[in-house]
Amino acid sequence: MEPLEALHEAGKIAAKVRDTVVKEIRPGVKVIDICDRAQALIQELGGQPAFPTNVDINHVAAHYCSPMGDTLVVPERSLVKLDVGVHVEGFIADTAITACFDPGLMYLVDAAEAGLNTAINTLKPGLSASDVGAAIEQTIKGRGAKPIRNLTGHKLARYVVHAGESIPNVSGHDRHVLEEGEVYAVEPFAVPPTAEGLVTDGPPSNIYRFIKKRSLDGEAKKMLKYIQDQHRTLPFASRWIMRRFQGSDTDAAFRELLASKCIMSYPQLLEKTRAKVAQAEHTVIITGDGCEVTTV
Repeated sequence: MEPLEALHEAGKIAAKVRDTVVKEIRPGVKVIDICDRAQALIQELGGQPAFPTNVDINHVAAHYCSPMGDTLVVPERSLVKLDVGVHVEGFIADTAITACFDPGLMYLVDAAEAGLNTAINTLKPGLSASDVGAAIEQTIKGRGAKPIRNLTGHKLARYVVHAGESIPNVSGHDRHVLEEGEVYAVEPFAVPPTAEGLVTDGPPSNIYRFIKKRSLDGEAKKMLKYIQDQHRTLPFASRWIMRRFQGSDTDAAFRELLASKCIMSYPQLLEKTRAKVAQAEHTVIITGDGCEVTTV
């Protein structure tokens, strides 16, 4: 498959999964069921997960993924971000949507979505990423909310979710110039105006990524080879590995991979003042006179 065709196919699958699964989110539903449902649908539609589906509730802005045996359920009156990543032959689509179960917080969802739409209408080659961030910030503030200033969109490359360059959500950051043909995930986050508008590292997210190969033995060696073969440099969920390796030494082997720095753990990203967070995200390709959204 040609790269452009694969990018569009990944985007089509990601959009279908996002729009299908968000309708199934409601208070009382188990988060692990949402995560598993999204993963199964991605594969049913012919894609593979580019990273584990995130289900981020209230003040958790990003990176929550269910571990094995997760009992967490969607709370009443919550804001729930569904963040879906799909790849086709390594070409990635990344998209997110917020389900709101508190009418008083809908303005945050509207602000995040408006910020995303502004970015899409602003993006073009030759423009500074900082200018896009300024447009996002102005739009979100115009909706009575505040952007999270230390979370950004990110450039996508083949088998790489974060490929170096960023699309900020505020002005004055990242002045690199956009170029035709680049692929970005653009993702504004909105919080109440009284919030700090910053995220800090929280507990482990149950999301991991391969870092480097080392000389290992036994179950740890088999596990590392499986991770490399199946996921390459893309993030993966611990529960995917635990379901594949179900021996008595599985937990010890996974801890060995962490201790030997063969894999790394992502932290959950929490709003500093524990304010509720809304998110909206699309993947775009920078074109000659603007951008093309792959995840509509």
